[in-house]
Amino acid sequence: MKFFRFLFLILLAFSINSCSVYNFTGTGKIDAKTFQVNYFQNNADIIEPGIERTFTIKLQELIQNQTNLNLASSNGDLVYEGEIVGYNATPMTATADQKAAQTRLTIAVNVRFVNKNKESDNFEKRFSFYRDYDGTELPTGATLKGYIDEIFERITQDVFNASLAKW
Repeated sequence: MKFFRFLFLILLAFSINSCSVYNFTGTGKIDAKTFQVNYFQNNADIIEPGIERTFTIKLQELIQNQTNLNLASSNGDLVYEGEIVGYNATPMTATADQKAAQTRLTIAVNVRFVNKNKESDNFEKRFSFYRDYDGTELPTGATLKGYIDEIFERITQDVFNASLAKW
């Protein structure tokens, strides 16, 4: 019985000690209190209405959910800004009668990240991801929204990893 109590105390001591260096989101210790996500303009050649707002909100929500940083409308310690630079649907494979068997929806976002407390973390980088779907399908409405949400979930996580998790 004393052995298990001792083992528990050792494990507890190690876990408390390590919490100040690493947390479960993988961000480590952040030397900032606030973050700001400026509105991402849609500068893609093909315009899908509303995706710029969707991306901006998804990035804000991801950072709020995975860190203890406070969202600021201006003068944030961390600043995310940029633009959507690509939105296209490209046929990937063809059937015997020269029709698209599979189509790929790709969205690309250019992100500028500024850490006012640690300028060496600053970057400007292009992030993109895609969703394949049946070539006979023309996604609209809720289906298209689902595809866009899936793509933005991956892109926002990649932005988070590059800026705060350093992956």
